[in-house]
Amino acid sequence: MTNPTEFAISVQSEDPKKKEKPEDGEKDKEEGSSKLLKDVKPKEAGKEDEGEDLSEEDLQLKNELEMLVERLKESNTELYRPALETLRTLIRTSTSSMTSVPKPLKFLRPHYPDLQTLYETWPISEDKSLFADILSVLAMTYSDTQPRGTLKYRLLSASLRPTDSPLADPGTWGHEYVRHLAAELGDEYTTREQEGDDASPKLPGTIEDLRSLAKQCATFLLGHNAEPDAVDLLEELEIIKDIALLVDENTYSRVCQYMIRMVNLLPPPDDVSFLHTAHAIYVQHQRFPEALALAIRLGNPELIREDFNAPANPLMKRQLAFLLARAQIPLEWLHPPTEDADGDADVDFQEELPEDLLECLSNSRLSAHFREFGKELGVAEAKSLEDVYKSHLENTRPGATSNVDSARGNLAGTFVNAFVNAGFGNDKLMVEADEGNSWIYKNKDHGMMSAAASLGLSLLWDTDVGLSHVDKYTYSAEEHIKAGALFATGILNSGVRTEADAALALLGEFTENKSVPLKTSAIMGLGLAYAGSHREDLLPFLLPHVADDTVSMEISSLAALALGFIFVGSENGEVTGTILQTLMEKADRDDKSLDEKWARFMALGLGLLYLGLQDASDATIETLKVIDHPLSKTAQIMVEACSFAGSGNVLKVQAMLHHCDEHIDVTSGDKDKDKDKDKKKEEENKDEKKDEKEGTKEKRDDSFQSFAVLAVALIAMGEDIGAEMSLRQFNHLMHYGGPNIRKSVPLAIGLVSTSNPQLPILDTLSKYSHDNDLAVALNAIFAMGLVGAGTNNARLAQMLRQLAGYYYKEPDCLFMVRIAQGLVHMGKGTIGLNPFFADRSIMSRPAIAGLLATITAFTDAKGFVLDKYHWMLYFLVTAMFPRFLITLDEELNNIPVTVRVGQAVDVVGQAGKPRTISGFQTHQTPVRLGTTDRAELATEEFIPFANVLEGFVILKKNPGWEKEDKMEV
Repeated sequence: MTNPTEFAISVQSEDPKKKEKPEDGEKDKEEGSSKLLKDVKPKEAGKEDEGEDLSEEDLQLKNELEMLVERLKESNTELYRPALETLRTLIRTSTSSMTSVPKPLKFLRPHYPDLQTLYETWPISEDKSLFADILSVLAMTYSDTQPRGTLKYRLLSASLRPTDSPLADPGTWGHEYVRHLAAELGDEYTTREQEGDDASPKLPGTIEDLRSLAKQCATFLLGHNAEPDAVDLLEELEIIKDIALLVDENTYSRVCQYMIRMVNLLPPPDDVSFLHTAHAIYVQHQRFPEALALAIRLGNPELIREDFNAPANPLMKRQLAFLLARAQIPLEWLHPPTEDADGDADVDFQEELPEDLLECLSNSRLSAHFREFGKELGVAEAKSLEDVYKSHLENTRPGATSNVDSARGNLAGTFVNAFVNAGFGNDKLMVEADEGNSWIYKNKDHGMMSAAASLGLSLLWDTDVGLSHVDKYTYSAEEHIKAGALFATGILNSGVRTEADAALALLGEFTENKSVPLKTSAIMGLGLAYAGSHREDLLPFLLPHVADDTVSMEISSLAALALGFIFVGSENGEVTGTILQTLMEKADRDDKSLDEKWARFMALGLGLLYLGLQDASDATIETLKVIDHPLSKTAQIMVEACSFAGSGNVLKVQAMLHHCDEHIDVTSGDKDKDKDKDKKKEEENKDEKKDEKEGTKEKRDDSFQSFAVLAVALIAMGEDIGAEMSLRQFNHLMHYGGPNIRKSVPLAIGLVSTSNPQLPILDTLSKYSHDNDLAVALNAIFAMGLVGAGTNNARLAQMLRQLAGYYYKEPDCLFMVRIAQGLVHMGKGTIGLNPFFADRSIMSRPAIAGLLATITAFTDAKGFVLDKYHWMLYFLVTAMFPRFLITLDEELNNIPVTVRVGQAVDVVGQAGKPRTISGFQTHQTPVRLGTTDRAELATEEFIPFANVLEGFVILKKNPGWEKEDKMEV
C-alpha cells in the first residue's frame, strides 16, 4: 500500500528541480507576485500542481501535509492523534498575505473530498472531533460548492466532545474562519426559521447550539475591533439582547453607536429592541445622558424615571434635567408611581425635587440665558421691518404701482416683527411702543387679534415680565384685542413651566365664553402653553367642547387640536374615545359639519395623540375605517403618519405613496410608480366600489391625498437617507399628481428639511414658487421660510427679495413672501424650528405637533391663513427653540470656553478614532449651532457632563489639566 505513494511523492519532488537555479531570488518572488498568480490558476488541479513552481519550503510543506493525510488513511490508529495535531499546528501557524489563501489550505484542498469520506468511516472518539474541527477549516475552500460546510463540521466536532472538555474557541483558527462561520450561522438560522421545526435539520445541533456558537464568534469579533460584525451576527440570530453581556468598557460605545444608527434601517419590532439593548448597555456603564436620550426616544416613562434618578452626582442630575426640559417631558413621568392616584401626590413631588432641579426641568432660566446669548452675538438690538425686507434691494419696475392693501401689509409686518424679534422682548412696534401708538391699532378687526398675540411671541419664555405687558390688553373693550391678549398669554408660556400656572388661571374661564374669538384663543392658548405636558387637569376645560353638538365645528375641532397638543404622543384613552365618538355620531347623523374645512384639525388632533407610538394606533385606525365619510380616509392617513413620524419606516412610506397614485377624477392608475401592479389593481377595484357608493361625492374626495404627501415627509424626516429618497418621490408627484397633491409637495419638502437650507432644496422650491398654480407658489414660498427658518441664509433672503418684486401685484403671495422673510430671520438667526435635537437623534413631539398644525392650515391656505385665521402661524411656537451651545459651570453660571464648531460627520463603524466634525472653526462659547453642526471642546481643561454639546452643557474642571499645563512651560 505504501510503496506507490512513496513513488508518487518522489516523482513530484524530482520534477520542479529543472527550474530551481536562482534559489534565493526565486524565494523572494515566491513571497511576492507569483503567489497571486498561483491563486489565479484553477485550483481544482491536483495534477496541475505537479507542474507548478514550488519553492523548497513549499514543497517540504506540501510533502509533509500529504504524508499526514496518508497517515490518517492508514490502519494504525495510534498515529491519528499526532497526525491531526501536527495538521492543526501547521494550519494555525501558516501566515499568508491578505490576498492569498494560506498555503496549508491550498495544498490540502484537493484532498478534502477523500478526507470527508474517510471521516465518515471513523468511530466516534475525541480524535474524530479533532478531525471534524480541521475539516471545518478546510471547508472554507469549498464554500461555493458545499455551502455551510464550515458550520457543519464545527457543530459535529462540538457534538463529539465529552462535556467536561469543550471545543477550543473558534477564534483560535483566526479571523477569516470566524467571519466565515458567522456568515454561515446567519444563513443556517434563516433557513431553519423559514422551514420551521418540522423540517429534518440537515446540520446537527439545535437553535440553541447555533446561538451559543454565535456568541463565541461575537466575543472574538468584539475583541478584534469588528463591532459591527458582532452586532449583525447576533441580530441575525435574534439574540441581540445578549450583546449587553459580551461588551466591555472598550467596546460598548462603538457597539451602541452602531446599534443606534441601525435603528432607522430596521423593521419593527427590531428597532425598539435595539434601542432597549443599547439603553441597557449605557446604564450598565453608567452613561446616563446617552441612556436618558434613548429612553426619551422610546418614550418610556419608567425608563426615563429610572435614568433620571440613577446618578448620585447632583450636577449630572441637572444636566439630565436640561435634557428632559428640552424634550418637554411631562414632570409627572418623574414621579414615583403612587398607589392612590390623587392630585396631592403631584404637589408633594414638586416639593421633593430640589429647587435647582425644578428650575432646570421647567426651563425657567431659558429667557434670561437666551437674552444673554443675544448680547454675546451682538443681536440684542431690535430689528425694524425695513432691516428685514431691505426693500431698496428689491428690483421693482420703475413707475409700477403696487396695489398692496395697507392693512394686508401691516398684518404681514405684525408677523415679521414677531418672528424676527422673538424672545428678546424689546421690539419697537409692540413692547416698546407708547400706549396709544401701539401697532395693534394699525390693523383692523381680526388683524388686531394677531397683532396683540404677537406680543406673546416677542416676550417668548419670559413669564414674569411678559404677563404684565400682556395684561393691559386683556381689559380692552375691542373683542379682537382681548382675544389676542389671551392667545399671547398662551404663547409666552409655551415650553416653560411655572409654579403659578398663570396660563391656566387666566385662560381657563374664557373657554366657556360666549364670544367665538375669545373662546378659540383661550382654547388654543391652553394648547400652546401646555403642549406635551399630558396634564389631566386640563381635560374638563377642553373635552366638553369636542363632544358638544351645539358648538360650531370650528370650536370643537380646535378643542380637539389643543388636546392633541397637550396630550401629544400619550394615546390618552379618554380623548381618543371622545374624538372618535364625535366623528361617528356626526357621520351617522349625516352632519354637514364634517365637510367643513375645520374637520381636518379634528383628525389632526386625533393623530397627534399617537405621535411616534408606531403600532399603538392600530385599533384607532380600524375604528376610523367604520366611519362612512370621506373624512375618515384623511383621519386614517393622519393617524398612521403621526404614529410612524420620524421612524423612516419604508413600508409605511410605500403605503402613503399608494394613496397618492389614485387619480380620483381622472381614470385611475396612469401614474407609473414602481410598486407591483396587483396591489394597484386592488386599489383601483376598491376605488370603483367607493365611487359607486359615493356617486355624487366623488369630485370632492381627494383631500386625503394632500395629507398622504405630507405623511411621506413626516415618516421620512427622521433619517437622512430616507429624507433624500423622499425628495425624489416628491419630484415625481409634482409631475404626475393632481392639483391637491401638487399643492402639498412644497409643504412636505419644507417639513423634511426644516431649518436646514440645502442648495438643491432651495432651488427646487424656488422653481415651485413661480408655478402657474398660485396655491403651489404660495405654499412653496412658505416652505422656503420653513427650510430657512432662523438661519439668516443670505441666498434665501436674496431669493425672497426677488419674489417680492415678482409678486408685487399679487397681495396673497406678497403677504407670504413677507412672512417667509420673517421666518428666515427668526430670532435674528438664533431660533430654529428643526424638531430634532441632541445630534438630531431625538424628536421633540410638541415641535412636530406645532409644525404639523401650521402645515395643515396651509393645505387650504385660502380658507385659513389668508382668510381671518392668520393667527395659525403662531402654532410654530412649540417648535421654536434657540440654537445655541451655552457652557455652564457648577453653579450654573455662564463660563466661556473654546469650542470647535463644524459640520457633523458620521463616523459610526469606522476604524480608529476619526474626527467627528469637518471644516471646523474655533469659537468662544456661547456659540450658535446650525442644524447639521456639531461642537466639541477644543481643550481638555473641562469635562462636559453631556454626551452631545448642544443647548445647556454643564462642565467640570479636569483635575489632571493643571499639571500638564505646567510641564509644557
